[in-house]
Amino acid sequence: MKPSSLNVLVIDENRIRASIIEEGLRESGYDKVTIVEDMFGLARRIADINPDVIVIDLENPNRDMLESFFQLSRAVRRPIAMFVDKSDEASIEAAVDAGVSAYIVDGLKQERVRPILKMAISRFNAFSRLTRELEETRGELENRKLIDRAKGMLMRTRGISEAEAYALLRRTAMNQNRKIVEIAQSLITAASLLDPGGDA
Repeated sequence: MKPSSLNVLVIDENRIRASIIEEGLRESGYDKVTIVEDMFGLARRIADINPDVIVIDLENPNRDMLESFFQLSRAVRRPIAMFVDKSDEASIEAAVDAGVSAYIVDGLKQERVRPILKMAISRFNAFSRLTRELEETRGELENRKLIDRAKGMLMRTRGISEAEAYALLRRTAMNQNRKIVEIAQSLITAASLLDPGGDA
């Protein structure tokens, strides 16, 4: 994605520093830059602006201020580059846990803006991809458990083999134009209604 097409939001209470960041961004080819200096109602402002990437510049953040920004970064699901003048190990760990894509100590230098934003975006994309893959794997595992449970029920009630139970589930799914896991879930639900005290 080219810098000119990115919508960048800069959050900085210091108007002079914010204008320096804006200038650095524009010189680096970022045309769509919005500055927010008021921290009140920040989550709503972010939702309204809908930025592609967020730059947060904090001069001397206290623990409460950092924690509120970390909560924000968990909620907005955008690449976030956070610049602080000084920090400690606990704050750095908290930033990573909160999903801040780039946490830069020693403030913001104009010439560092572009490479840091590019890094923040690529880190965010890589993390999002891993999260998505993990959720898909978890979903597949849950589906497999449901199918195995339904197969076990069919094997017990019909006295058939595991392969036959699976074939029956598969055939039913094809006939009803549904997924096997949906048939398995229906079977488990029906069994629990018919026999509430059973192990379904």
